[in-house]
Amino acid sequence: MFGLSMANLARRHPKKMDKALRNAMFDLYQPMRWVPCFLHSALESLLKRTKKYAVIIEFQDEQEEFTVQVKRADSLLGKHFLSRIKHHYPSVRSCSAILTPAALEKLLDGDPSIKTIHLDREVRALLDVARASVKANTPAIQNLTGKGITIAVVDTGIYEHQDLAGRIKAFKDVINNKTAAYDDNGHGTHCAGDAAGNGKASNGKFKGIAPDAALIGVKVLNKMGSGSLSTVMAGVQWCIDNKEKYTINIISMSLGSSAISPANEDPMVKIVEKAWDEGMVVVVAAGNEGPEEKTISSPGISPKVITVGAMNDRDTPLRSDDQVADFSSRGPTIDGLAKPDILSPGVNIISLRSPNSYLDKQYKSARVDKDYFSLSGTSMATPICAGVVALILESQPQLSPDQVKHCLLEAAENWNLSPYEQGQGYCDAEKAILVGKKL
Repeated sequence: MFGLSMANLARRHPKKMDKALRNAMFDLYQPMRWVPCFLHSALESLLKRTKKYAVIIEFQDEQEEFTVQVKRADSLLGKHFLSRIKHHYPSVRSCSAILTPAALEKLLDGDPSIKTIHLDREVRALLDVARASVKANTPAIQNLTGKGITIAVVDTGIYEHQDLAGRIKAFKDVINNKTAAYDDNGHGTHCAGDAAGNGKASNGKFKGIAPDAALIGVKVLNKMGSGSLSTVMAGVQWCIDNKEKYTINIISMSLGSSAISPANEDPMVKIVEKAWDEGMVVVVAAGNEGPEEKTISSPGISPKVITVGAMNDRDTPLRSDDQVADFSSRGPTIDGLAKPDILSPGVNIISLRSPNSYLDKQYKSARVDKDYFSLSGTSMATPICAGVVALILESQPQLSPDQVKHCLLEAAENWNLSPYEQGQGYCDAEKAILVGKKL
């Protein structure tokens, strides 16, 4: 009988492997059911040396330097030719890696500084009347345009649309390492326009919330709108590393993955909270798995960051006929917290088109005129909220992320729904700016 060494490894280190990785180690032995017993040992040895897993390695928070910890782990992987360290996330003492089961065993048995190894997981991408719906057109704030504020859109990239001309300050491509701004999916471009399009190609009709804000494109999702925990974390780490260089004020993340761990154990939550602690307001999507409860995605389960659900504004500037979008994810979170924090428009939002991108080709009927595109989701609600944050910061640039969140939640219009459905209520830009002036 074969040794089940990886199953035993999971039993020896239950707290150093997340649930998904432990399950993967048990699943390693599924093929054994169809293999004669005398071949089990040889097959196990082969699988241990050749099967590969993408993981996030989290190190203990101790006096030892992070670089020393990574170097030691790298040296332990030296004899395993299919295993390697990839991205470094020093802000949360973690790195991504490709590991064979044999390499995983070597690390867990040989390096006491390892805290937890997480299985890398898939992350996916989840404006005419929207401005009026969040009260960004009122006379009291008509002079606020987001000027002097920089929003990093962590998504599929940004196409250099004429409505963004001259305002893309930087571009980081974690997926293909290209230097010029582009968006082969189209999702990120739409989100950039939701937040900061100036409506030039539509004579101002399809204008985002903060039309003078600067943008940074951080491409962490591929042409199909898919990425991984490791690529998203690399993008957020880049924002942390370059916050001062590009004066990044806001990170908008219209993406997410299933929440499988409590917030205090989730690697993506940890890194967005680190960005928050570094002074950047992080705005994230609640997810599109409503109306069922307990569907808030990661990193939206974070108690710190601003988690945004979607309202259906029914394509009218009046709020009286609006309702929570059926698809908008509901709380409570995996930890039992009330989320989302706030709602903003997310149904049939018209924003920027990225020509010849994946979405543009797949959904030709969603094209609006030549330069625009209609999409729905908490993905759209999130950058609309990020645009409101830009207006708050333009008005009161000294506000901390916690104070900005307070402004949004204090000003939100209560729709007398469950906090798991509405959070604090419907985003109100005018009132949020007034609250900020009193702080």
